[in-house]
Amino acid sequence: TPGLKVAFLRRLKPSAQLQPKDNRLAVLLPAAMAVAADPKEIKILLMEKISQKAAQVFKDQGFTVVQAVKYTEDELVEVIKDVVAIGVRSKTKLVPRVLNAAERLLCVGCFCIGTDQTDLKLAAEKAIPVFNAPYANTRSVAELVIAEMIMLARQAGDRSMEIHKGTWNKQSKGCYEVRGKTLGIVGYGHVGQQLSVLAEALGMNVIFNDLVPKLSMGNAVQVESLDDILTQSDFVSLHVPATPQTRGMIQKEHLEKMKKGSYFINLARGSCVNIEAAAELLKSGHLAGSAFDVYPSEPAGLTHDWKNCLQGCPNTILTPHIGGSTEEAQAAIGVEVANKLVNFINLGSTTGAVNLPQVGVTKRLQEGHTRVLSMHHNRPGAARDISNIIAAANVSSQYLETDPDYGYMMVDLESALSSEIKDKLDALPDSIRIRLLFTGEGYQGPPVEAATN
Repeated sequence: TPGLKVAFLRRLKPSAQLQPKDNRLAVLLPAAMAVAADPKEIKILLMEKISQKAAQVFKDQGFTVVQAVKYTEDELVEVIKDVVAIGVRSKTKLVPRVLNAAERLLCVGCFCIGTDQTDLKLAAEKAIPVFNAPYANTRSVAELVIAEMIMLARQAGDRSMEIHKGTWNKQSKGCYEVRGKTLGIVGYGHVGQQLSVLAEALGMNVIFNDLVPKLSMGNAVQVESLDDILTQSDFVSLHVPATPQTRGMIQKEHLEKMKKGSYFINLARGSCVNIEAAAELLKSGHLAGSAFDVYPSEPAGLTHDWKNCLQGCPNTILTPHIGGSTEEAQAAIGVEVANKLVNFINLGSTTGAVNLPQVGVTKRLQEGHTRVLSMHHNRPGAARDISNIIAAANVSSQYLETDPDYGYMMVDLESALSSEIKDKLDALPDSIRIRLLFTGEGYQGPPVEAATN
């Protein structure tokens, strides 16, 4: 966010005016949120070894960055009380008890594709937007699928384990090239499309199934049903999100429809597949091999005694949820999500939020102007009530987006507003959270001219 910096101000008396003294950006938060005069007191908590590039984005804004590998739920409940933004990956669970303890939390960053570790519904009820990086690790996941298909077709995983134990077992029986084979992709989103392109480059035929019609990449062909994928493919690769509709979508009866001697790969979500059924069909020989990177239950961190029914199955590659775990992907995710959080804190932009209406803005406030940010229930008259309260000021721009439950209104005014006006906005029956961005005193960070994105 070039040229923009943020500071919290000490709470003003109801009659105090927010008078601008320079062109630096400041933020007044809801009264329930404690305030500070120094941007260093805007605390960002980054969990699970999130990329240092993300940390640097926040440090460049003058924010304080705290990093931790993991906390127990009890520990996180205590730590999160004074956190303004939190960054998580797949292991840190933002459950109701944690979110309810987050007294100052403005936004959440999921530094990954999935957001199922966060209670999105409760976050929306609290006007806390949740951001993710739906594209940044796409290539890393697709490349791992390609590698696993080749390894499975050559039984290379089993041969590697054997030779580590001293067994030299050179053989070609049951080993194949992937060229000319059919790959069936379930879920033709960003990963599925990247995988499609890479697989065709290897000479594979690609078919795919998705809930909606999709533009095919290259020569890929969309088929009508999941059954078409299962019955026609030599390799089936799953790339769907974790939703109520995808939970348990692959059961024994589905795997039994696959060709005898075919291969099944899941780098999507562990909740989607009945792994006990997969283990049974691997041991019976119906499936020639499988690769899993995700599981219904996963450890919170490093462990040496994890048990799973897929362990010991023939020609089965098991990896610990590393599909997007490359240096390139983590750096790209770090920068993307961190900038989304900064843009929300600095500008109020919700572009990329997965649980609330998206209002994108890059416009910088002019000196002496105020930006009113209202997250409210989407009910008739909510926008009118806001407009009536701020009617005395001239509006330079206004944006409103809604979803079935919530509305997000952004209004730029050509004057400063009193905290009394903010109190009136807070008191509106449909208001969930009101924030004011304004030009005024209180900023204590680096010179605005030195700010970089």
